[in-house]
Amino acid sequence: MSAPKVRAVVGLLVAFELVSGFLQGAAVPLVPEIQDWQGISTGQAQWFTTVQYLAAAISVPALGRLGDLYGHRRMIRVTLAVIATGTVLVACAPDLGVLLLGRALMGPLAALLPLEIGLVRDRLSVEGGRKAVGLLVGTLTLGTVLGHALVGPLLSLLGDLRATLVALAALAIGCLALAFTAIPESRTRAAGRMDWSGAILLALALTALLGTLSRGAARGWGSAPTLGGLLLAAVLLGIWIRLQLARPHALVDIRAVARRRSAPYYVSGFVLGSVMLGGQSVAVSFMAASPGEAGYGFGLAAWQISVYGVVPNVMAFAGSAVCAALAVRIGYRRLLLVSFTALATGYGGLIVLHSGMAAFMAANALVGVGCGLALGGLPTVIVEGSAADRTASATAVYNNLKTLGGSIGGAAFAVVLGSLVVGGTDTPALSAYVTIWAAGGAACVLAVLAQLALNARKSAQAPPGVAVPAGSGGERPG
Repeated sequence: MSAPKVRAVVGLLVAFELVSGFLQGAAVPLVPEIQDWQGISTGQAQWFTTVQYLAAAISVPALGRLGDLYGHRRMIRVTLAVIATGTVLVACAPDLGVLLLGRALMGPLAALLPLEIGLVRDRLSVEGGRKAVGLLVGTLTLGTVLGHALVGPLLSLLGDLRATLVALAALAIGCLALAFTAIPESRTRAAGRMDWSGAILLALALTALLGTLSRGAARGWGSAPTLGGLLLAAVLLGIWIRLQLARPHALVDIRAVARRRSAPYYVSGFVLGSVMLGGQSVAVSFMAASPGEAGYGFGLAAWQISVYGVVPNVMAFAGSAVCAALAVRIGYRRLLLVSFTALATGYGGLIVLHSGMAAFMAANALVGVGCGLALGGLPTVIVEGSAADRTASATAVYNNLKTLGGSIGGAAFAVVLGSLVVGGTDTPALSAYVTIWAAGGAACVLAVLAQLALNARKSAQAPPGVAVPAGSGGERPG
């Protein structure tokens, strides 16, 4: 493929990720308006976001495998058609049922990136693919920031929630139209056929797990429904793993995920999700806390929190954008060590420097940089360590582990915030935040140690004078 063609294709994929991030980032600020529009309770309104996460966890592995089997461009088009349908249903929803159905159909937004990574790995050179992955991840992060920041002004400009939702639907429909232009199809096809029973069983297991976690705080973590849901999810996942190991063309190559050369990076993806997605609301609640009442925090208004909240997201975008260029100099192995070291250092800074606003934001900025480097580096290392016909599937597994980490991390942090409180109130104590930051830092340290153990093993196994490929933990990109 010629250089102009490459740039055109990557440009279209970047446009898809920008819109994907915008749609995902715009969801949370619209929840209060959705609640008023539909006349629903706060608990019901939470399903506006929860149902999309559940649908993403279910659809991403299946769409990734279908892309490897039948073509990534084809499945990108199918995915965009489903997303566009979902956005239209949301904009036209006459009741809560249709609204939630539309949100569920938007779940495949999370499948776009694995499919795009499969396409660029197949059509571009190794170096071009690495740059494209970093650009796609960075654009997704930027789109999320823009969606969160601009949907409020867009709502004010249009003066109507339904008109705002129609505008978002128009973006999705525009992406669907672009998908039928210059994008080439991937050439590599996986052997075998779709493991539909495995996909259904995994969907049931993840629905039980994520659904239970999302309702755990309301029902009580020690209640019978919560414990029963977690037990059911564990049983279903155990059965699913046994079936996957027994099938030659399984939905997920469990053995490849569990290999010593790849497992530390999948574990690191889980850790990244737990601290990045699970801890999203922690900094917000800390900044909103009144020093006079809680003894900590900065007492910021909602608009001030929005402004300061952009800082780590912008730094994450910057980190993911420079990921490929930095990896050329130090290798992806060292880049990921730097990323999780930065995360651990940032959480250590939050523990020590939480009393001053400037220092607090500096520590959060460092956390953002670490997240950005990890977001750009982990998919590349995982993809280059996977079989050529399993690219989208491997990325989908990473994406789901990251989402699962976010759900479990969020649930764990909610327990900490609800358990360590000030006196007889329900206000979290400072020790709750310190505990969360310490746990996040410790998890990142464990990710660093796991990667170091892998790298030491690889260096010991490599013959003298032979460089180890970047995708499997070598010094420099091969």
